[in-house]
Amino acid sequence: MAQSPDACVTARARPRVRSESHTSHALSDGWQAACSPAPAHRDAHDLDGLDWMPASVPGTAAGALRDAGLWRLGQQRDFDAEDWWFRTRFDARAAASGEELRLRLDGIATVAEVYLDGELVLESESMFASHVLDLEGRAGNELVIGCRALAPLLAEPRRPRARWRTRLVSERNLRFYRTMLLGRAPGFAPGPAAVGPWRAVRVERTRGLAVEELTLRPRLEGASGVVSIHARLRTLDEQPVRSVEAELDGPSGLHRTELTLSGPADALAARGELVVPRVERWWPHTHGEPALHDLRLVVAGERPTVVIDAGRVGFRELAFGSTPSHDIERDGIDLRVNGARVFARGAVWTPIDPVGLAPCEQELRAELARVREAGMNMLRLPGTGAYETASFHDLCDELGILVWQDFMFANFDYPFEHERFRAAVTREAGELLGALGGRPSLTVLCGNSEVEQQVAMLGLDPSLGRGELFGELLPALVRDSGVDAAYVPSAPCGGELPFRPDRGIANYFGVGGYRRPLDDLRRAGVRFAAECLAFSNVLEAAHAEAPAEPAGVNPVLETGVPRDVGADWDFADVRDHYLEVLFDLDARELRMADRERYLELSRAVTGEVMCEAFGEWRRSASPCGGALVLWLRDLLPGAGWGVIDCDGVPKLAYHHLRRALAPVAVWTVDEGLGGIVAHVANDRPVPLEASLRVALYRDRELRIEEAAATVALAPHTQGEWNVEAVIGRFVDAAWAYRFGPPAQDAIVVSLERDERERGPRMLSQAVRFPAGRPLERETAEQLGLSVETAALASADVRVRLASARLAYGVRIEAPGYLPSDNGFFIEPGAGREVTLRRLAHASACAVGRLTALNMHGQLDLAMGASPS
Repeated sequence: MAQSPDACVTARARPRVRSESHTSHALSDGWQAACSPAPAHRDAHDLDGLDWMPASVPGTAAGALRDAGLWRLGQQRDFDAEDWWFRTRFDARAAASGEELRLRLDGIATVAEVYLDGELVLESESMFASHVLDLEGRAGNELVIGCRALAPLLAEPRRPRARWRTRLVSERNLRFYRTMLLGRAPGFAPGPAAVGPWRAVRVERTRGLAVEELTLRPRLEGASGVVSIHARLRTLDEQPVRSVEAELDGPSGLHRTELTLSGPADALAARGELVVPRVERWWPHTHGEPALHDLRLVVAGERPTVVIDAGRVGFRELAFGSTPSHDIERDGIDLRVNGARVFARGAVWTPIDPVGLAPCEQELRAELARVREAGMNMLRLPGTGAYETASFHDLCDELGILVWQDFMFANFDYPFEHERFRAAVTREAGELLGALGGRPSLTVLCGNSEVEQQVAMLGLDPSLGRGELFGELLPALVRDSGVDAAYVPSAPCGGELPFRPDRGIANYFGVGGYRRPLDDLRRAGVRFAAECLAFSNVLEAAHAEAPAEPAGVNPVLETGVPRDVGADWDFADVRDHYLEVLFDLDARELRMADRERYLELSRAVTGEVMCEAFGEWRRSASPCGGALVLWLRDLLPGAGWGVIDCDGVPKLAYHHLRRALAPVAVWTVDEGLGGIVAHVANDRPVPLEASLRVALYRDRELRIEEAAATVALAPHTQGEWNVEAVIGRFVDAAWAYRFGPPAQDAIVVSLERDERERGPRMLSQAVRFPAGRPLERETAEQLGLSVETAALASADVRVRLASARLAYGVRIEAPGYLPSDNGFFIEPGAGREVTLRRLAHASACAVGRLTALNMHGQLDLAMGASPS
C-alpha cells in the first residue's frame, strides 16, 4: 500500500539531530534518470526501453541533462511536459534487535510515486514535503522515483474557480500544487522547472535510542540567556533512561542542567531550562559578533551513555519598533536587535544552482560570504522559490545574516477550502517552524509574496487576499510554535491599499520599474522595502559565455533581461531611463553610436542609483527601517536583476552596494538649498573616533578648500555634518543657489582613521558632483594615472593605483580574478589599493585591463609583475 503524505512520519523539530546511536547514509551514488512521454509508463514494472543516463541526487531532471551535455541553461525545454524516472539500488543490512532502519526522502518535485522493489510505497503531491519510510525486513533494494508530468494535470479543469488571476505564471492551476514558481514564471524565471528528487535521499539507522522531536527556544532574560528544551525520546531496546543532562558550551563557558523526565519509555519527554548568566549575545555581523553556543544532551542509563548533538543556539532579543504600540502593518519594520537599531539591508535570495537545486556547503558558504562582504545583513527567501537546506540556515546563524522567510505562496488564490490542500499546508508550515524555530538568524516569517497586492491591484477587496490561510492558520501556527520572529501576512501589506510605500511593508519600485525621479526615494516615505531596486544589471564581459541562441545576440547586454508579462517594456528600458537621468545622454543614440561606451555607463548606472537610494533610506532621519534588493543572483546568464551573475561573479552594482552598505561608512545626500550633508554610520559595537575630511575640487584637480571635523560616535549610532559647516563658510556646495558657475565640480568626503591607530587609514570615502558627473574623457597620461601590480604568495595580485587628477568609475577587468573593489573613484593626488583574488577553477589571464569612465582607452595590468 502506498502511503499518503499525511501517513508518513516526519520530524517536526530540528531535523537530523546527530547522536552516537544514529547514523545517516546519503544515497548519492549510482543514480540513473530517464524521461518518457506522459503517461507512457504506468509504474516501476513498466520501464523497459527507456534511455537511462547518470544522475545526481539530490538533483533534478534538468541537472541530469546538463551534466550529460544534452541541455544547457537558457535553452527551451518544458520539463513539466514529460514523466521523469530516477532509480538506484542500495544495500541496507537488516535491522538487528533494538535497531530501526528507515528511508528518508527530504523532497521530491512534484507529483511523485516512490517504489521499493517494484512496490508502490509512497505518493506525494508536494515538493516541500519530507517523508520517512520503514525499511524493516528489506535487505537489497531497488528504489525508483517517478515524477509525473505536471502539464497534463494542470490542463485539467479544477474547482473552485479562482477569484482572481495572476500573470506571474502562465499555468493558473499551479495554485493547486505545492511546488516552486521559479522556473515557471515566463517574465523573469522561465525555466527550468524543478522536477525530481531535489533534496537528499538517505538511509538512517538508529540503535537503542531515537530522538523523535527536539525543540529549542533560546531567549534573553536581562543579562542571562535561557534556553528552553523539550525532547521526545523513544527507546528501541529494553534499557531504561535514567537521566538526561543538557550541556551548553561556547563563548559564555560550559553550563549544565538536568532535564525532567516523564512518560513511558517509548514516548519519553525530557524538559527543562538551562540558564547562562552574563551570556554572550548573538548579533547580525554588521553590528557585532554572531556568538553561538553548542548544545548537547547526555542521555545516561543502563546502556552506554548517548551524547546527542542538538546543534548550536544563539541568544538575541528582537523588537520591531521603538515603542510597544508599534504596528508593523502601519509603521513598517524598525528592527531592534539586543536594543540597538539595525538598518536591515540585503537582497532577495535565489537558488545558486537553479538547475540542480543542490549546491554543496562550500558553494553556499562562498555565496553567503559574498553577502557578508557586501555589508548585507538580511536575506529574504521569497514565496516564489523553495525552502532552503539546514546547511543554509546553519551558515546564516554562523555568519550573522538575518533571514526573512516567506512561506512558499505567491500571487494565487489558493484552494484552502480543500481538506487535502489544507492538511498539506498545515504539515508544511509545522515542519518549517520546527526546523527554523530556535535559530537566531530567523527574524521575519511572511505568509506570502504579493497575494494582497495582486488582489488590490485588480480592484478587488484586499481582505480577500488574506483570508483564513494567511490571516488565521499561519499566524496561529507561528504563535503556538513559540518562534521568536515577526509574522507578516503578505509582502507588501499595510495601509488602505497594501502597495502604498508609506505604510507597513512595501515592494518599492518607484525608482526602478515605474521610472520615478530620484527625489521619489524621499517623497515615497518607504517604511520597509521587502523588494526594491530591480534593474537589468549588465554583467562583466570577461565572464560572459557565448549565447546559446539566437545567433548574434550579445550575451552581455541582451540575454536574461527580465520583463513583466504583457508589458511593452523590459528592465533594460528602465536602466536606459536612469542612464539618461544620471548622465544626461540619449541612451538609444549612444547604444547605436558607441556600444562599448554604452556598456560602460550601463554597468555603472544601476549601482550608482542603488547607492543614492540606500544613502537616502539609511540616514537617521529617514522613516525607512530596511530595504532588500531584487535580487541577489541571476537565475539565467545575462543582464538579469542579480547583483551577482549566475556563475557567482559580482557585477559592478555589487561593488557599489558594498561601499554603500558597509558597517562603517560615509555618504552624502544633496539637500538642495540645505547644501550637501555628509552622513556617517557606525554600526560596529565599539566607539568610532575618526576624522571627517572634506575637500572641494575644481577642474578635477585643483583643491580649492579642505577642512576636517572630528567624528566621535558611540556604538550603533549615526551622525551628520553639513559640508559647509565643516568648511566654515557658505560655498553653495550643492550648486542650488546658482549665483554663478559652480565654484567646485567635485566634493570628496573621507572618513579617516587616526594616524596612531593600526589598519588602513581610509575607512570610507564618497564623492558628490554638484554640476554633473565628469564624463569628458582624457588619456591616462593626462589624468596622471599610474598602476603597479605585484603577485602575492596566495596567487592573488595586488594592484596599486595613483592619479594626479580625479579618476571616475575606475574598473578593473581580469578574467580568472575577482577584484576586492571596482567601479570606484580616485581622489586627485591620492591612490587606491585593490586585491585581485585568484579564482580556483578558472583560467587566469596574463594581462588584465583598467578603464575609467573619464579616460580614453585602457591601461594593461601585468598579473604578477610590475609594468614598465
